[in-house]
Formats: sequence, structure tokens, C-alpha cells
Amino acid sequence: MTSPHTTPFTSETLEQQLLQEDALLRGHFRLSSGLHSDTYVQCARFLRRPDLAAPAAAELARRIREAGLQPDVVVGPAMGGVVIGYELARQLGVPGIFTERDDAGQMTLRRGFTIEPGQKIIIAEDVVTTGKSTNEVARVLEGLGAKVLAVASLIDRTGGQASLSFPNFALLPVTAATYAPDTCPLCQAGIPVVKPGSRPEKAFS
Repeated sequence: MTSPHTTPFTSETLEQQLLQEDALLRGHFRLSSGLHSDTYVQCARFLRRPDLAAPAAAELARRIREAGLQPDVVVGPAMGGVVIGYELARQLGVPGIFTERDDAGQMTLRRGFTIEPGQKIIIAEDVVTTGKSTNEVARVLEGLGAKVLAVASLIDRTGGQASLSFPNFALLPVTAATYAPDTCPLCQAGIPVVKPGSRPEKAFS
């Protein structure tokens, strides 16, 4: 419950902070999914600020609790979900671990991290772009016998259209045009494409 002396954390709050941190970018970008877009959210620039990340994660934790969900573990896929996953886990009072890609590009648990059958999981993401990678993480966790309760993210770029079998908690919906590379009007206009994310080039092949 918000104190009368505490300013509520809203989507507008997050949007303004993203803009202040130069984390909300406009241009011509290649996303982790391989799609092209006119908008990119570089959440690493936002999450480098613990004083900004903590209130955002606290709001996500509040919404999760309000929905009656209590996870045993928060899992944040590397790289984008690691920082927000750790902070969300801290706010929820549970362990925070992360999945990462192996040498073959497959998402997996490493570094001695384990999931016990029956454990309830919140997946933490910085941005849900298409829902594809979130579902990939969910399949890994469910394959270990876990139950995915929800995904919690700073940004939802899907407009609520991600094909997920569990709830999607997001602080800010971002409307952005996305295009297949072979039909991208930005490419056709000769505007150079930028790949601002962390995934290596071979992941697009």
C-alpha cells in the first residue's frame, strides 16, 4: 500500500526516467528476435542506476503480490533479465538466478543453478519483445518440473499480443513498429540498421 507521502510509481514515471537516461531510442534497429524496428529500449542504461531499478522492481513486486502470486524463485534470462531479476527477487524475498545460452545457442541453467520439481517461478525480463525468448525460458523451466506463474518486465513491446500461457506483468507498454528484414521500409529507405543489444551476430543466422 502506498504511503500518502510516497509518489506512486506509474508507467509515466518509468517513461520519463528512460528518456532521462537516454534509454528510449528512436531510429532503425535490429532486435534480438531478428526483426527490425523504429524503436529500441536500452534498459541497461536504466538498470545501471540502482536508485531507479529498485523502485521499478518494487512496483512489479507489488503487482505480483496483489495478484496473489508467491514465487519460490525469480529467473532472469541473460543478459537483459539478470539485473532486474536480481532486484525483483530481492523485493520478493526469494532467490534470484538466471538462464543463459550455451555454446550451441540453447537457453539453459548453468553455474550450479538448479530448479526443483514443483517450484513456482516468476520470469523477469527487461523487455518482452515478441514473447519468443520468454517462452523458450519457460519451456526450459517446465522441463525441469517447475511451474511458471508469470513474466514480469519493465517494458512490453507486444501491445499485450505476446503468445504466453501465463500472465504478463509490465510497467510500460511501448508502441513500436516492427518489420521483417526483407520488407523493412527503413532498409528500403537506405537507413543503416543498428544492433544495440547484447546477443552475438551468430544468433541471427
